Amino acid sequence: MALNIQPLGDRVVIEPAPAEEKTSSGIIIPDTAKEKPQQGVVLAVGSGKPDEPITVKVGDTVLYGKYGGTELKIDGKELLMMRESDIFAIVKV
Repeated sequence: MALNIQPLGDRVVIEPAPAEEKTSSGIIIPDTAKEKPQQGVVLAVGSGKPDEPITVKVGDTVLYGKYGGTELKIDGKELLMMRESDIFAIVKV
């Protein structure tokens, strides 16, 4: 997906993973009880700071805090923009 947005500095744009639709036992979770995802895919990265280069890259799957980032709606998709320091880890496949 090509984004029409370029984050500045140490910011990244993340597409959150979809929220769980049902529990492992098959119970359907209503929209009001769904947990916010804490994992997503990096779609765009800024240029970093002179003394702190960006370590994540486009396509990385990352873990972040439940309430981290600013919610954006771009081209009909719900995205998050956050500082790289709000990302906890890169998920290795």
